Amino acid sequence: MSNEIRQICVISVFPEIVNNFIQYGVLKRGQEKALINIESINLRDFSDKNGYVDDKPYGGGAGMVLQAKPLIDATRYAKSKLKNSKCIYLSPKGKKVDQALITDTANNDNLIIIAGRYEGVDQRFIDLEVDEEWSIGDYILSGGEVAACVLIDAIARMIPGVLGHEDSNKDESFSNGYLEYPHYTRPEIVENISAPEVLLSGNHEEIRKWREKQALLVTNDKRSDLIKKKLS
Repeated sequence: MSNEIRQICVISVFPEIVNNFIQYGVLKRGQEKALINIESINLRDFSDKNGYVDDKPYGGGAGMVLQAKPLIDATRYAKSKLKNSKCIYLSPKGKKVDQALITDTANNDNLIIIAGRYEGVDQRFIDLEVDEEWSIGDYILSGGEVAACVLIDAIARMIPGVLGHEDSNKDESFSNGYLEYPHYTRPEIVENISAPEVLLSGNHEEIRKWREKQALLVTNDKRSDLIKKKLS
């Protein structure tokens, strides 16, 4: 599937958030190159006869819950358009997203992303239609649209041809298990702080060694857990 155009569909009560986000930068370029196709579905188009997609939770409590039926209908419609797709519900209870998951998804899967709202969604929808629950971090957002945009951006830039240079993501943070090395550009001196001499030397082998060493030092200083994970 790696040579096929990647398909992503977001189901949301506020699809405009996603539609606006994908009009810029690498996402716009990836769509123009026909490397990725991103669509959104307005959940309200599948509302009940009264126009509602949410209701009060059984058992009481604050807030509203997205109803199962509109979600089921919207998801099945999306599945009819996106063959061989995986349905992801964005939830703080989900599997933590990391670069390995992003890379694997970019290489293999079309996605239907469910952007929740309010207090959550009816569990019966999850049981019937959702393949996996994912979380972008241990914090709460007002809705899943922002998280969906994070996923779309991270996945798109791993698709060959979307970025301007094929090596652009090879040395980035998390691409090899470490954080990225520091960057410097003109001018050579900023407030009496010089750029490292080795980066000005033109010696590509020494530059490579310096960057590898710096990546290790930065990772050990800021995210030592990544080194432990790599060694485990």
